[in-house]
Amino acid sequence: MALQQIVEEIVTGLGYDLVEIERSAGGLLRITIDLPWVPPAEDQAESLAEQFITVEDCEKVTRQLQFALEVDGADYRRLEVSSPGIDRLLRHEQDFVRFQGQEVDLTLKEAIGAAAAGSVNVNRKKFRGTLERAEDGGWQIVWSDAPPVKPGQRVSKKREPAPLQAMGFTLDELREARLAPIVNFKGRAAKPV
Repeated sequence: MALQQIVEEIVTGLGYDLVEIERSAGGLLRITIDLPWVPPAEDQAESLAEQFITVEDCEKVTRQLQFALEVDGADYRRLEVSSPGIDRLLRHEQDFVRFQGQEVDLTLKEAIGAAAAGSVNVNRKKFRGTLERAEDGGWQIVWSDAPPVKPGQRVSKKREPAPLQAMGFTLDELREARLAPIVNFKGRAAKPV
């Protein structure tokens, strides 16, 4: 049986989604898992908290994979099972639907070109902004080129905000799309009552 098939059967059998299988130098076999995503019903949108992969989840998958790969005689030296992380790759349409409204980093395969540029540099390939559904049913990224405000910096109320810009794209035009790793060290925000 092929490695991909064995890993996929074990991971999905335990109730997780297989995100990625990666082989690295030195015999490292890296498996990335996630919890299955089910779109929340409209009446439950606020009540469901985001669930995350825990160390115990990774340990459970690791034990099962070690046994199955040993039985199959798979060639690897070290097995690493982990979650996708805060800067996870977005690969499939379902990933884009799941993280709609989040900050993302996009890298295009080719520069946007003069025809679509407007006020954007024609050689630009990288963008950071909010992922949104476009009016035509495709995807777009919305961003502002305003410099970020530093902590403690005073911002004049008279200052004009930088205009928002939007660019539509298709999944075929992307080299890579990732969630932007935005970390808040102040702890979790208070839940609205």
